[in-house]
Amino acid sequence: MEHKRRKIEREFGVPIGGEILEPQFWTRTAIKDLPKEGPLPLKEIFGREAPLIVDAGCGNGRFLIGQAVWNPGTDYLGADILPVVIRYATRRANQRGLTNLRFLVGDGIGFAQNLLPKGRVSQFHCYHPQPYHDPRRALERMINPRFLSLVHQSLVPGGEFFIQTDSQAYWKYIQGIIGKFFEFQERVGCWPDAPKGRTRREILALRRGFRVFRGKGIRRDALTPEDLSRLETTLPLPNFITEPEVQHLDRAEREE
Repeated sequence: MEHKRRKIEREFGVPIGGEILEPQFWTRTAIKDLPKEGPLPLKEIFGREAPLIVDAGCGNGRFLIGQAVWNPGTDYLGADILPVVIRYATRRANQRGLTNLRFLVGDGIGFAQNLLPKGRVSQFHCYHPQPYHDPRRALERMINPRFLSLVHQSLVPGGEFFIQTDSQAYWKYIQGIIGKFFEFQERVGCWPDAPKGRTRREILALRRGFRVFRGKGIRRDALTPEDLSRLETTLPLPNFITEPEVQHLDRAEREE
Protein backbone atom coordinates (compact mmCIF):
# COMPACT_ATOMS: atom_id res chain seq x y z
CA MET A 1 0.00 0.00 0.00
CA GLU A 2 1.37 3.39 -0.97
CA HIS A 3 2.23 5.53 2.04
CA LYS A 4 0.28 8.81 2.01
CA ARG A 5 2.20 11.90 3.03
CA ARG A 6 0.68 13.60 6.07
CA LYS A 7 -0.48 17.14 5.37
CA ILE A 8 1.02 19.08 8.26
CA GLU A 9 0.72 22.86 8.27
CA ARG A 10 3.47 25.02 9.75
CA GLU A 11 3.74 28.64 10.77
CA PHE A 12 7.22 30.13 11.20
CA GLY A 13 8.38 26.50 11.01
CA VAL A 14 6.26 25.43 13.99
CA PRO A 15 3.57 22.79 13.24
CA ILE A 16 -0.10 23.61 13.82
CA GLY A 17 -1.92 20.81 15.63
CA GLY A 18 -3.57 18.06 13.59
CA GLU A 19 -3.30 17.44 9.87
CA ILE A 20 -5.30 18.52 6.85
CA LEU A 21 -7.79 15.81 5.93
CA GLU A 22 -9.40 14.93 2.64
CA PRO A 23 -12.32 17.30 1.87
CA GLN A 24 -14.98 14.67 2.55
CA PHE A 25 -13.95 14.75 6.24
CA TRP A 26 -14.05 18.53 6.67
CA THR A 27 -16.44 20.10 9.16
CA ARG A 28 -18.02 23.53 9.70
CA THR A 29 -16.73 25.38 12.75
CA ALA A 30 -17.94 28.95 12.20
CA ILE A 31 -20.83 30.33 14.26
CA LYS A 32 -22.39 32.92 11.96
CA ASP A 33 -25.85 33.38 13.45
CA LEU A 34 -25.39 34.79 16.94
CA PRO A 35 -28.37 34.98 19.29
CA LYS A 36 -29.99 38.40 19.52
CA GLU A 37 -30.63 37.87 23.21
CA GLY A 38 -29.14 35.54 25.77
CA PRO A 39 -26.05 33.34 25.70
CA LEU A 40 -25.02 30.83 23.06
CA PRO A 41 -27.00 27.54 23.11
CA LEU A 42 -23.88 25.49 23.73
CA LYS A 43 -25.59 22.09 23.94
CA GLU A 44 -27.24 22.70 20.59
CA ILE A 45 -24.02 23.97 19.03
CA PHE A 46 -21.80 21.11 20.18
CA GLY A 47 -24.46 18.40 20.42
CA ARG A 48 -23.44 17.48 23.95
CA GLU A 49 -22.50 18.78 27.39
CA ALA A 50 -18.76 18.82 28.03
CA PRO A 51 -16.17 21.00 29.76
CA LEU A 52 -15.80 24.30 27.89
CA ILE A 53 -12.57 26.20 27.26
CA VAL A 54 -12.70 29.63 25.61
CA ASP A 55 -10.18 32.01 24.09
CA ALA A 56 -11.02 35.71 23.72
CA GLY A 57 -8.89 37.30 21.01
CA CYS A 58 -8.07 33.88 19.58
CA GLY A 59 -6.41 35.20 16.41
CA ASN A 60 -5.88 32.55 13.74
CA GLY A 61 -6.83 29.76 16.15
CA ARG A 62 -3.47 28.05 16.58
CA PHE A 63 -3.86 27.44 20.32
CA LEU A 64 -7.46 26.22 20.25
CA ILE A 65 -6.95 24.02 17.19
CA GLY A 66 -4.10 22.15 18.86
CA GLN A 67 -6.06 21.77 22.08
CA ALA A 68 -9.17 20.52 20.26
CA VAL A 69 -7.12 17.92 18.36
CA TRP A 70 -5.51 16.59 21.53
CA ASN A 71 -8.59 16.72 23.79
CA PRO A 72 -11.68 15.43 21.94
CA GLY A 73 -13.66 15.15 25.19
CA THR A 74 -13.55 18.92 25.75
CA ASP A 75 -15.34 21.66 23.80
CA TYR A 76 -13.53 24.81 22.65
CA LEU A 77 -14.83 28.23 21.67
CA GLY A 78 -12.84 31.14 20.24
CA ALA A 79 -13.73 34.74 19.43
CA ASP A 80 -11.85 37.56 17.75
CA ILE A 81 -12.91 41.02 16.64
CA LEU A 82 -11.14 40.66 13.25
CA PRO A 83 -13.15 38.68 10.66
CA VAL A 84 -10.03 37.97 8.59
CA VAL A 85 -8.29 36.00 11.35
CA ILE A 86 -11.49 34.09 12.14
CA ARG A 87 -11.60 33.05 8.47
CA TYR A 88 -8.10 31.59 8.87
CA ALA A 89 -9.11 29.88 12.11
CA THR A 90 -12.30 28.30 10.78
CA ARG A 91 -10.64 27.13 7.57
CA ARG A 92 -7.92 25.36 9.52
CA ALA A 93 -10.35 23.83 12.00
CA ASN A 94 -12.67 22.72 9.19
CA GLN A 95 -9.81 21.06 7.32
CA ARG A 96 -8.93 19.03 10.42
CA GLY A 97 -12.46 17.67 10.75
CA LEU A 98 -12.94 19.07 14.25
CA THR A 99 -16.37 18.77 15.85
CA ASN A 100 -15.45 20.07 19.32
CA LEU A 101 -14.35 23.57 18.24
CA ARG A 102 -16.25 26.67 17.15
CA PHE A 103 -15.21 30.22 16.23
CA LEU A 104 -17.12 33.49 16.02
CA VAL A 105 -16.46 37.15 15.28
CA GLY A 106 -16.87 39.34 18.34
CA ASP A 107 -15.10 41.69 20.73
CA GLY A 108 -13.91 40.42 24.11
CA ILE A 109 -16.32 42.40 26.28
CA GLY A 110 -19.37 41.55 24.18
CA PHE A 111 -18.31 37.91 23.95
CA ALA A 112 -17.94 37.55 27.72
CA GLN A 113 -20.96 39.66 28.60
CA ASN A 114 -23.58 38.51 26.11
CA LEU A 115 -22.60 35.12 24.69
CA LEU A 116 -21.10 33.09 27.53
CA PRO A 117 -23.43 31.46 30.07
CA LYS A 118 -22.48 32.32 33.62
CA GLY A 119 -20.65 29.64 35.57
CA ARG A 120 -20.08 27.45 32.51
CA VAL A 121 -16.44 27.96 31.45
CA SER A 122 -13.69 25.72 32.85
CA GLN A 123 -10.78 27.76 31.46
CA PHE A 124 -10.68 31.25 29.98
CA HIS A 125 -7.63 32.15 27.88
CA CYS A 126 -6.49 35.55 26.66
CA TYR A 127 -3.19 35.77 24.76
CA HIS A 128 -1.56 39.02 23.65
CA PRO A 129 -4.58 41.34 23.84
CA GLN A 130 -4.28 44.35 21.54
CA PRO A 131 -2.43 47.11 23.47
CA TYR A 132 -3.75 49.98 21.28
CA HIS A 133 -0.71 52.22 21.19
CA ASP A 134 -2.65 55.40 20.44
CA PRO A 135 -3.43 56.98 23.85
CA ARG A 136 -6.82 58.03 22.50
CA ARG A 137 -7.75 54.35 22.27
CA ALA A 138 -6.45 53.34 25.70
CA LEU A 139 -9.92 52.61 27.06
CA GLU A 140 -10.53 50.13 24.23
CA ARG A 141 -7.99 47.77 25.79
CA MET A 142 -9.70 44.50 26.64
CA ILE A 143 -8.10 43.79 29.99
CA ASN A 144 -9.84 46.10 32.44
CA PRO A 145 -11.88 45.66 35.63
CA ARG A 146 -15.16 45.12 33.77
CA PHE A 147 -13.70 42.39 31.57
CA LEU A 148 -12.08 40.57 34.49
CA SER A 149 -15.40 40.69 36.34
CA LEU A 150 -17.13 39.12 33.32
CA VAL A 151 -14.46 36.43 33.09
CA HIS A 152 -14.94 35.68 36.78
CA GLN A 153 -18.70 35.34 36.29
CA SER A 154 -18.31 33.03 33.28
CA LEU A 155 -16.04 30.56 35.10
CA VAL A 156 -17.08 27.51 37.08
CA PRO A 157 -16.04 27.47 40.76
CA GLY A 158 -12.28 27.05 40.82
CA GLY A 159 -12.10 27.92 37.12
CA GLU A 160 -8.84 29.12 35.60
CA PHE A 161 -7.86 32.27 33.73
CA PHE A 162 -4.72 32.30 31.53
CA ILE A 163 -3.18 35.56 30.34
CA GLN A 164 -0.01 36.61 28.52
CA THR A 165 1.43 39.62 26.72
CA ASP A 166 4.75 40.86 25.37
CA SER A 167 4.06 44.41 26.58
CA GLN A 168 5.70 45.12 29.91
CA ALA A 169 3.46 48.18 30.40
CA TYR A 170 0.33 46.07 29.87
CA TRP A 171 1.68 43.41 32.21
CA LYS A 172 2.36 45.94 34.95
CA TYR A 173 -1.24 47.11 34.71
CA ILE A 174 -2.53 43.53 34.79
CA GLN A 175 -0.44 42.77 37.87
CA GLY A 176 -2.05 45.69 39.67
CA ILE A 177 -5.65 44.51 39.31
CA ILE A 178 -5.85 40.82 38.51
CA GLY A 179 -5.23 39.62 42.07
CA LYS A 180 -8.53 41.15 43.15
CA PHE A 181 -10.44 38.63 41.01
CA PHE A 182 -8.12 35.61 40.93
CA GLU A 183 -5.48 33.89 42.99
CA PHE A 184 -2.80 34.77 40.50
CA GLN A 185 0.62 33.31 39.88
CA GLU A 186 3.11 34.39 37.24
CA ARG A 187 4.76 31.72 35.12
CA VAL A 188 8.46 31.67 34.30
CA GLY A 189 9.11 30.25 30.84
CA CYS A 190 6.85 28.88 28.15
CA TRP A 191 3.79 26.77 28.77
CA PRO A 192 4.89 23.11 28.83
CA ASP A 193 2.62 22.07 25.95
CA ALA A 194 4.11 24.67 23.58
CA PRO A 195 7.82 25.39 24.18
CA LYS A 196 7.98 27.43 20.94
CA GLY A 197 4.79 29.35 21.69
CA ARG A 198 1.05 28.76 21.94
CA THR A 199 0.14 31.50 19.46
CA ARG A 200 1.44 33.09 16.27
CA ARG A 201 2.25 36.29 18.18
CA GLU A 202 4.15 34.44 20.90
CA ILE A 203 6.22 32.51 18.35
CA LEU A 204 7.12 35.73 16.58
CA ALA A 205 7.94 37.54 19.84
CA LEU A 206 10.24 34.74 20.98
CA ARG A 207 11.94 34.56 17.58
CA ARG A 208 12.75 38.26 17.84
CA GLY A 209 14.04 38.04 21.41
CA PHE A 210 11.11 39.66 23.19
CA ARG A 211 10.19 38.72 26.73
CA VAL A 212 6.72 37.21 27.09
CA PHE A 213 4.87 37.68 30.39
CA ARG A 214 2.58 34.83 31.42
CA GLY A 215 0.36 33.91 34.33
CA LYS A 216 -2.58 31.86 35.53
CA GLY A 217 -5.31 32.79 37.99
CA ILE A 218 -7.75 30.67 39.97
CA ARG A 219 -11.23 32.16 40.41
CA ARG A 220 -11.81 33.74 43.84
CA ASP A 221 -15.06 31.94 44.57
CA ALA A 222 -15.86 33.98 47.68
CA LEU A 223 -16.48 37.15 45.66
CA THR A 224 -20.14 38.20 45.59
CA PRO A 225 -21.93 40.13 42.81
CA GLU A 226 -21.68 43.18 45.07
CA ASP A 227 -17.92 42.66 45.40
CA LEU A 228 -17.52 42.41 41.63
CA SER A 229 -19.58 45.55 41.04
CA ARG A 230 -17.44 47.47 43.53
CA LEU A 231 -14.21 46.28 41.89
CA GLU A 232 -15.46 47.29 38.45
CA THR A 233 -15.99 50.87 39.59
CA THR A 234 -13.02 51.38 41.91
CA LEU A 235 -10.05 49.72 40.17
CA PRO A 236 -7.99 51.78 37.71
CA LEU A 237 -8.59 51.74 33.98
CA PRO A 238 -5.81 50.77 31.50
CA ASN A 239 -4.38 54.25 30.90
CA PHE A 240 -0.76 53.30 30.33
CA ILE A 241 1.80 54.17 27.64
CA THR A 242 3.04 51.26 25.52
CA GLU A 243 6.67 50.67 24.62
CA PRO A 244 7.96 51.68 21.15
CA GLU A 245 9.55 48.27 20.61
CA VAL A 246 6.14 46.57 20.99
CA GLN A 247 4.80 48.87 18.29
CA HIS A 248 7.63 47.68 16.02
CA LEU A 249 6.71 44.06 16.77
CA ASP A 250 3.10 44.77 15.83
CA ARG A 251 4.22 46.06 12.45
CA ALA A 252 6.46 43.04 11.95
CA GLU A 253 3.57 40.68 12.73
CA ARG A 254 1.42 42.30 10.04
CA GLU A 255 4.23 42.05 7.49
CA GLU A 256 5.16 38.39 8.06
